[in-house]
Amino acid sequence: MSEPLARITDETIDEAAVRAAVDAAECGAVVVFHGVVRDHDGGERVRALDYSSHPDAQRFIADIVAEEQRRSGVRLAAVHRIGALAIGDAALVAAASAPHRREAFEAVEQLVERIKHEVPIWKRQHYADGVSDWVGL
Repeated sequence: MSEPLARITDETIDEAAVRAAVDAAECGAVVVFHGVVRDHDGGERVRALDYSSHPDAQRFIADIVAEEQRRSGVRLAAVHRIGALAIGDAALVAAASAPHRREAFEAVEQLVERIKHEVPIWKRQHYADGVSDWVGL
């Protein structure tokens, strides 16, 4: 397997590129996860989000994707967006491909969980009433 796609970006995520990064003739299952900005959280209406990252976030995501690819033997890719995001924007796109679906589903789920908990990216939610707060700190 080649070096996996793993990136932090302030641009719109190219979802087709994330999927293409895991394509392989021997893989019969491709699972793509889209983490999108929703319009509510905890009973509050959300109007937008800002994601900020630590300067080393790129290294964290690259290490996690590479570790999970080695551990699972499944082709993996992930791109996380930072900056200002609107409702419906993709914040995280992750993909896995494997010969069979079970391995692909399990690998992408484990990858997303690790990214969410280990990559130093912070989310600030802006609510409809004009208030904003940091989530998950």
